[in-house]
Amino acid sequence: MLLSRIQLGYRLPAEVSGENQQITSEWLAEFEAAAKRPLKERLRYAFIKTYKPVMDDAEFRAFDTMEDYRRWCAEKLPRWLGYARLNTVRPRKSERR
Repeated sequence: MLLSRIQLGYRLPAEVSGENQQITSEWLAEFEAAAKRPLKERLRYAFIKTYKPVMDDAEFRAFDTMEDYRRWCAEKLPRWLGYARLNTVRPRKSERR
């Protein structure tokens, strides 16, 4: 069953240029084609394996304590992977004076 644009909550604004409408129409056509695929196939393509430096370089790692694990993360992993510890906690805007 194809989902209508209204069911998707999707609208083409009048001010969108012709070129952008074409890109948007292409995107919608791809989405509708993907929605027709069996769930097993959609799940197969839904997850992309991305190499994570250091994390993927060993089959597994075991640590004696959580602190050992945290120290290893701080020393070995690039910050952009998101395993870095926060040095300071910023107060929320509402708590600032």
